[in-house]
Amino acid sequence: MLKKKLPLLVLPLVLCQILYAQKVLNAEDSAKLSNKSLLSFFNKFNNLSITGYIQPQFQVIQEKGAPTFGGGDFEPDSKNRFKIRRGRIKFAYTGHNKNNFKTVDVVFQPDITEKGVVLRDLYGTIYENKFSLFSLTFGMMNRPFSHEVIYSSSKRESPERGRMTQILVKDERDLGAKITFAPQRKDHPLYNLNWDFGFYNGPGLANPTDFDSYKDLITRLTYTKIKLSNKLELSSGVSYFNGGFIQKTKYIYHEENVNNIKTNVLDSSLSNINGKAPRIYYEADFNLKLKQKAGITELRGEFWAGTQTATQFNSATPASIPMSGGRPSPLYIRNFNGAIFYLLHNFINSKHQVALKYDWYDPNSKVSASDIGKAGSNLTEADIKYTTWGLGYSYLFNDNAKVVFWYDIVKNETTQLPGFTKDLKDNLFTCRLQFRF
Repeated sequence: MLKKKLPLLVLPLVLCQILYAQKVLNAEDSAKLSNKSLLSFFNKFNNLSITGYIQPQFQVIQEKGAPTFGGGDFEPDSKNRFKIRRGRIKFAYTGHNKNNFKTVDVVFQPDITEKGVVLRDLYGTIYENKFSLFSLTFGMMNRPFSHEVIYSSSKRESPERGRMTQILVKDERDLGAKITFAPQRKDHPLYNLNWDFGFYNGPGLANPTDFDSYKDLITRLTYTKIKLSNKLELSSGVSYFNGGFIQKTKYIYHEENVNNIKTNVLDSSLSNINGKAPRIYYEADFNLKLKQKAGITELRGEFWAGTQTATQFNSATPASIPMSGGRPSPLYIRNFNGAIFYLLHNFINSKHQVALKYDWYDPNSKVSASDIGKAGSNLTEADIKYTTWGLGYSYLFNDNAKVVFWYDIVKNETTQLPGFTKDLKDNLFTCRLQFRF
């Protein structure tokens, strides 16, 4: 048993020695190293960076056992909790050529919490250096869709991504490959333009094994730092997602108006079997940043719309073929829309920040609250629209530590559906510390 654990015990010591050597090795020390292989060893690790952060937090929700998108549902008899929301350590190796342009990136990042260790990133990137315009990435990586999906959790102002993001692009990552256009030369006329185009398995981290042959096509185009004036700067982007998964059932529902009742109507054609259940998303975003003596004010927003296939009682993308009673479950195709907005202001040497966030997710944009629960409608909690107002304040102690106080006011549509005839008690307070290195 000890032999098995010994490498794990030795690894931190080796890493500490490497990092210490990086820190203390200077020109004078290098001159003293007569052994060229040892000098080469240290030079190699100059290209390695090790960064990370941990996010311990305390939360209180309105009612015991309430469901939440603020870090997972509460246990049935609990309305407050301590937890480690994220514990990331990122190993990144970057190679450069003689012109100091990137030639290769290799990234490995696990997430360590009280629940265990989960892989987040594991990918490699190859850069072409004839024109220094393109790169090719393979592995487990962020899906290149929307600003909020790719924006790091260590930088995000709110504790969590919006409900819509968590439902439609759960865990952000997926296995795949993408090509990127991003000029490395700062004097290139398109230096601020970035274009990603990739194909991905579909299930993401929820299921590392792809269960069908369909792939998700995802592309994103952004242009950053457009100077509107000396104080005002604009960045914007658009994204497109075209994917889906195999239909192992002939029972497919879609929304129609029948006898003035909006309902999910069944299509039971045999041709549905082994067809493609569609997931088609469109997204556009912007970021306006105003720099003044009083601080930096930022307005950020994005809008999503499209088609989502899921199940009767849940609008989330299935991680595997949905089953019920040993048979493939019926599938429901819905039109959705949603948006996420931030209003941010930094003041007093950027150590203080106040934030206002608003987001909505309407999983079935063709129906209204009054339709849900009507006799014969066949509409469920998966069709209910949610809106969330978030209020926050954060204080930056230094470059390595900050605290965030955040309160989410969550509103669901009131319907005729049992359990949803009034607003649920699921408002959430979060106090989070973040330590980074």
